[in-house]
Amino acid sequence: MAVNSVLAYIPSPPQGVWHLGPFPLRAYALFIILGIVVAIWWGERRWQARGGQAGAVLDVAMFAVPFGLIGGRAYHVATDWQKYFGEGKNPVEALYVWQGGLGIWGAVAFGAVGAWIGCRIYKIPLPALGDAIAPGVLLAQAIGRLGNYFNQELYGRPTELPWGLEIYERFDPETGARDMMNGVSTGRVLEVVQPTFLYELLWNVLIVIALVQIDKRFKIGHGRLFALYVAGYSFGRFFVELLRSDEATHILGIRINSFTAALVFLGAMAYFALATKGRENPSMLQPALVEGLRPWPWQIAELRALGAAENAVADGGVDISKKSDSVAAEDDSAKEGTAETQSEIAAVAAAETEPAAAKDSVDEDAESTKSGAKKS
Repeated sequence: MAVNSVLAYIPSPPQGVWHLGPFPLRAYALFIILGIVVAIWWGERRWQARGGQAGAVLDVAMFAVPFGLIGGRAYHVATDWQKYFGEGKNPVEALYVWQGGLGIWGAVAFGAVGAWIGCRIYKIPLPALGDAIAPGVLLAQAIGRLGNYFNQELYGRPTELPWGLEIYERFDPETGARDMMNGVSTGRVLEVVQPTFLYELLWNVLIVIALVQIDKRFKIGHGRLFALYVAGYSFGRFFVELLRSDEATHILGIRINSFTAALVFLGAMAYFALATKGRENPSMLQPALVEGLRPWPWQIAELRALGAAENAVADGGVDISKKSDSVAAEDDSAKEGTAETQSEIAAVAAAETEPAAAKDSVDEDAESTKSGAKKS
């Protein structure tokens, strides 16, 4: 293929790493962090709009994000193990997350486990939280694909399409060794390929827009919007994988990511069809927490104390000055009920007392009459 046969292609960045003294500034890591920030910020706004408590998404993210990063790396290493293990390989590089390689399937699966743990601790319904964060998570994935662009990875087969992506030869400026991911471009184009990272990025943005519109129109809840996010992403990823030619593990002759995408798509659609219809009421989103006490996940002692305080409030055995809105509302209702009951008892007592008082008055009149007769 003649590289210059087409007037213009999409150029790759000349490098993906900049060194600030001894510290490397990696575009891949920056885009991952930016995506996480956007997902939490937007998820928080959507959660509060649904009636959820402020700060809940950040609290749960403290569990979900670390789990997601570990899961994403674990999936990548497990499915591309030949890159890190075997003769001439360095197994320690399996820990080099900054060099790229986060499997979205593992990230979502492990991230969901972390979110489940966080929701259990803060007593937040996980399906409802998933619906709130779904568009933001997918947008974060789209942002993360820009990191693949800077790393010159996750591209497809050679192409002559006008929007083909130029892959440059890169070398380490200090050692002179060839380093396609961390080095600096020489300007020499090795090949022009399908920009599959761009296809996936654009598909993700389209699904984000679709999720927002569907949610506004149909008021989806109970985890069904999150299921649509998973299904929509999986559908697009299946076809993107068909364009890729990089080394990958195969199952029954199919790239493992295509195989995974198909299975996940079917599972997500099954959940969407079988889950509860409608949307949760705002009251269902409120955590049963003592107001003002929101420990961080690593504050184990505080979390235990919080659990004990919650149990005390539930049992009614301890007077806690600051209660959650739901507990306070229950207390006010109980007080009103007690006042109404006391008023009813007083009314009944008054009704019973009036005949007795009338009878005593008649008796007194009779006695007075008898006394008068005797004196006469």
